[in-house]
Amino acid sequence: MHLKQLSLINYKNFESETFEFDSKINCLVGANGIGKTNVLDSIYHLSLGKSYFNPITSQNIKHHEDFFVIDGEFVKQDRTEKIVVSAKRGQKKVIKRNSKAYERFSEHVGLLPVVIISPADRDLITEGSDTRRKFMDGIISQNDKTYLDNLISYNKVLAQRNALLKYFAANRTFESSTLEVYNEQLSNYASEIFETRTLFLESFIPIFKERYQTISNNKEQVTISYKSQLKKGNLASLFEERLQKDLQRQYTTVGTHKDDLDFGIENHQIKKFGSQGQQKSFLIALKLAQYDFIKAKSKVNPILLLDDVFDKLDEQRVEQIVSLVSTGELGQLFISDTHPDRTEAVVKNTAQDYKMFRL
Repeated sequence: MHLKQLSLINYKNFESETFEFDSKINCLVGANGIGKTNVLDSIYHLSLGKSYFNPITSQNIKHHEDFFVIDGEFVKQDRTEKIVVSAKRGQKKVIKRNSKAYERFSEHVGLLPVVIISPADRDLITEGSDTRRKFMDGIISQNDKTYLDNLISYNKVLAQRNALLKYFAANRTFESSTLEVYNEQLSNYASEIFETRTLFLESFIPIFKERYQTISNNKEQVTISYKSQLKKGNLASLFEERLQKDLQRQYTTVGTHKDDLDFGIENHQIKKFGSQGQQKSFLIALKLAQYDFIKAKSKVNPILLLDDVFDKLDEQRVEQIVSLVSTGELGQLFISDTHPDRTEAVVKNTAQDYKMFRL
């Protein structure tokens, strides 16, 4: 699978731009702020129907313009897939596959798998549990439609339950029958989500550990552990225990929306005790394991986007990754960098076809 052509109109800082890509390696080079990351983000947007860096659709429209269009032509298993993502200010985003608009964006997820490695990934270590859940959910959702549907349904009912708790407080009332309807629905979705996440991590963690050992030359032991309140019991009984707390706080304090991943190195939290180099290696291993997992499940080589990759890796390590394209272990690759000579030297060393785009 590869992206053959990309056209951008009023997307972020681009007024109108068209790219014809190589099926293997593409290098986007230029000064900071020129739009290299925006090109990568537009590819991510085409694949998953949303921006990696800014989920607010209107903020992806160029300043002083009313709309954006991202138009991509992919080749997958000898078939052309034409994807168009467009949005007008004040209106809902539209995603079309071969001229037909999707009714639900979730139907598009997984068709064109993609993995991005970016300096923004450090949020996975430094930020709250929400970031790590999104990472986990993003991997599972690209291969499991039922999981994605359960997740969407869970979040919808959760919002309704929270609104009801606020209503109880504002009106000094309580109605157990309505609350129980939401409790039952959430319990059902949560048990499915919990089970899928548990099974996913059982297969993902060994892949991750193997990637880390390769990157770090077997220097230290790393761990990922799954933290979930559902390990203590089913959600229905947890709701009973936390009823007073939920009423007091006016939101739902238990459930799979509180799940987290604990990242460890040598039995310590990597956030507190990992060096900068160890954290970078940990993140690269996470993302390459994501690539391996999606590839194994979908039987397709995802597109790999390396945003400002030299921020994370030295030239030798980047060359190591780029060389995986020739073995077939990686598919189409996009690299962004501020130094054209550095990027070209690394890619040339692997003796493969490539294209340079100077923005």
